[in-house]
Amino acid sequence: MVRSLEQMTMRKVYLRILPFAALTYFFCYLDRINVGFAALTMNKDIGLDPAIYGMAAGAFFWGYVLFEVPSNIILEKVGARLWIARIMITWGLISGATALATGPYSFMAIRFLLGLAEAGLFPGFVLYFTYWFPDRYRARINAGFTLALPVAVATGAPISTALLGLDGLWGLKGWQCMYLFEAIPTVLIGVAVFFYLTDKVSDARWLLPEERRWLSDRISGERHRIETQHGVSILQSFWDPKVLLLSLNYIGIVTASLGMLLFLPTIVKELGISNMQVGWVTMIPYTCGAIAMVFCGWLSDRIGERRWTLFWTCLISAAGLIIAGMTIGTWWSVVGMSIAAAGFYGTKGPFWSMPTMFLTGAAAASGIAWINSLGNLGGFFGPSMVGWARELSGSYAGGLYALAACAVISSLISLFWLRIPRAVAANEEYPVPAE
Repeated sequence: MVRSLEQMTMRKVYLRILPFAALTYFFCYLDRINVGFAALTMNKDIGLDPAIYGMAAGAFFWGYVLFEVPSNIILEKVGARLWIARIMITWGLISGATALATGPYSFMAIRFLLGLAEAGLFPGFVLYFTYWFPDRYRARINAGFTLALPVAVATGAPISTALLGLDGLWGLKGWQCMYLFEAIPTVLIGVAVFFYLTDKVSDARWLLPEERRWLSDRISGERHRIETQHGVSILQSFWDPKVLLLSLNYIGIVTASLGMLLFLPTIVKELGISNMQVGWVTMIPYTCGAIAMVFCGWLSDRIGERRWTLFWTCLISAAGLIIAGMTIGTWWSVVGMSIAAAGFYGTKGPFWSMPTMFLTGAAAASGIAWINSLGNLGGFFGPSMVGWARELSGSYAGGLYALAACAVISSLISLFWLRIPRAVAANEEYPVPAE
């Protein structure tokens, strides 16, 4: 079978960029969610009740929100290679410093600083993909990239709980060992980023000249079409109705997903199993999420449609949360949370392909970061809602129902208001530039 120029070029770009980008996000999310496993023993050691833990763990997202937009604009100016390396090295160091927390205030401060350090990584990669992947590939690449998220939880769960078993090593608690050992690879990969990533297509010596020329013309052609039809400036990207609606949709998704994620180990623990078994059971929902993420990203690109895929995945997540709430304290709650995880992670590919349907350049840098930063406020509200519900009622069920309501709101926004005209036809073919 003879491959076309497009097929050969995109295969090289996929293999060069996607595995490494997914690896960075894997450790990013591992460092972000290991707090849920640390809580199994850390909360008692430093005096955190469920409500205070939810608020302190969520402090990460206030730092994340504050620096998200500036970080992505800087990345657009100085290049992904330098800026993503900086992000990874600083967040790795601060994540390891969580082992130094001695009480609620120091823990909250470290979580806030971790959010500042990590801000810009996810929207930075979403922006970076627009430099390398034409519109018709973006749901798949975004899904492949964010696949690292459920994989990090699924594989990180037994790793993190195993590290908790190192209690007493070098005079440290198990949760302190976990933070230190999981931070080391992040710093090392941050150094590797500086030498591995390529900022621009024109600098890609790993592509043939004709491949560079084809890809550059294709990306610039699509960018011109989008700018001609939509023409959103960097300032307009902050209040454009489509940006605000995407942000509101994402707030609902993140509130629901992170509200469940950060309490998943403790909810599973109430089934009466050991810490190590908690790690293995926690793999189940996120394995379902990983499968749904790949499928929904492929489906969205295959049919050239984003909004309806987003609507159904939001609705599925709400149904799963309701089932989990109704069956809390039984193994059926794991089934419910598995359905919810499939819905949450199924949203990633189609959702993150939507901003670049009408944003380009600096406007894309600011708009993507603005959507992500506003949406990640849900990372504070979700855990706080679940924590307070647990304190007030003695059960996690009320918190899960509240999270389901957020997912329903996101589905309704998708259904009625996220109609974004495509400037680039779903399966449009571009002519190969002349030699």
